[in-house]
Amino acid sequence: MSSRRQEIASLDAASFRAIAALAYRESGLTLIEEKTPMIQSRLRHRLRDLGLVDFPSYCALIESDQGLDERQHLISALTTNVSHFFREDHHFETLKSELDRCLPKLRAGGQMRIWSAGCSNGQEALSAAITLMEHLPGIADLDVRILATDIDPKVVRFAREGVYPQRLLGGVPAGLIDKYFQQVEAVTDEPHFCAHQRLRSMIRINELNLLAPWPMKKRFEVIFCRNVVIYFDIATQETLWPKFHAALAPEGVLFLGHSERISDPARFGFICTGPTTYRPDTR
Repeated sequence: MSSRRQEIASLDAASFRAIAALAYRESGLTLIEEKTPMIQSRLRHRLRDLGLVDFPSYCALIESDQGLDERQHLISALTTNVSHFFREDHHFETLKSELDRCLPKLRAGGQMRIWSAGCSNGQEALSAAITLMEHLPGIADLDVRILATDIDPKVVRFAREGVYPQRLLGGVPAGLIDKYFQQVEAVTDEPHFCAHQRLRSMIRINELNLLAPWPMKKRFEVIFCRNVVIYFDIATQETLWPKFHAALAPEGVLFLGHSERISDPARFGFICTGPTTYRPDTR
């Protein structure tokens, strides 16, 4: 009964090194040998889907020209797409202050741009949109937009649909669920809720590999990049800090995750102004 699972050999050391090298090259993801059981568990379903029985065969595929699509599946399987609504709420309090700071410019016809980098299933971008709407009910009349990006095409599709099972709405007060989400028909017994169009119209969701060139030309007043760089080694992080600095407006703000830090902010032109909160140093 379990023979099909036993047909797939364990992840050997050489295959681990090949997968780790490709993941690092393609996405900056750093894999350590202690994570071998987790990597094996996450990738075995890919081998089954492809009809492969061992990891050397899988490595041969992903390293070939025919393996381009499978590389995306690999990165998707290895990336932890866990997010929550209103996680680290102190950042959303700062977001309100940023809206207040930008308000005179907005009322004069200016813009405010926000970026959720590594948006996962879209909860962060929607949390930002809800925060802004609650703080300024007339925000729909102003030019405020949120860009949400992620390397994983599967979570990008999920975020674009904007439909969440009830278990993923943790952190959203009941009153805000009633105000900003509508229950929809579901294929399971668990209730599902779709974000209202007035929220989704503020948000544009695209695929983006942070290690690839960034196509955005305009600067952002606010950048969320939380629980993303923790998966990168120091060398990769240090290639990103100058890019984030260049992408920020002079008075903008960069939010990192609770376990993330810019180790030497001044070296990259930042100052730390609060917990995991950084601004360009304009002194």
